[in-house]
Amino acid sequence: MGKYELISRYLSEFLNQEVRKTGLQKVVVGLSGGIDSAVVAVLAHRVFGDDLLCVKMPSHYSSQSSLDDADELCSVFGLRSEVHSIEPMLRAYETPEMSPLRVGNLSARLRMVTLFDISAREGALVLGTSNKSELMLGYGTLYGDLASALNPIGDLYKTEVFELARHLNVPDSIISKPPSADLWAGQSDEEEIGYPYADLDRVLKRYVEERHTVEEMAASGENSHLVDMIVSRIYKNQFKRKMPVIAKLTSRTVNHDFNYPRDITL
Repeated sequence: MGKYELISRYLSEFLNQEVRKTGLQKVVVGLSGGIDSAVVAVLAHRVFGDDLLCVKMPSHYSSQSSLDDADELCSVFGLRSEVHSIEPMLRAYETPEMSPLRVGNLSARLRMVTLFDISAREGALVLGTSNKSELMLGYGTLYGDLASALNPIGDLYKTEVFELARHLNVPDSIISKPPSADLWAGQSDEEEIGYPYADLDRVLKRYVEERHTVEEMAASGENSHLVDMIVSRIYKNQFKRKMPVIAKLTSRTVNHDFNYPRDITL
């Protein structure tokens, strides 16, 4: 059995167990037309079938190609889907002086507001679509695309998500295009971060998985600016990877010393 077949089976079982133990039977995924949400949707469809609902949430900044790619994925895999545009909500708040960053963050949060409302309507859990590269670098919006009940791909680097997508037969139109959050016209992940994911993931794996020091990586010829940027972003964005820190006042404080596995039943 190949690596990505094993991963796909493991993640399918993860989704099945973690959703069922909550007492729920359905899931929802925000489908952007990008590779991360495509992989999560295909994995979820294997487990839940029509109990998966894919939600497309375009705005006036969304590219037509992203919408077409999302439609193609739904057609190829027979995914149940709905379209809920965030354009009216975004236009109601947006002002000319807002930077692309503010517009992008607002768009991500409006999408998650929409998705969680639909999950309440459906009696479903929201599945996350952030990969490990994004989580480690803090490349995501707190309470936006970083919000979810379960995340099946959060321990896969972006380059690994591409390989899993190929294994799952995700359409080439999605796999071959430059990664983008599609938050504004022409936005590209790699241009915004400043390096291709192949380089980012190589250094991330050395630092996170193999525990190489900054000095060891520099001595081996890694780009010092790239290494420093990655290490700095990992530490500066730790707050995005944690639940809000609660000031401890009592003997048993949530997330300090009042911790139980969430699958315990009474």
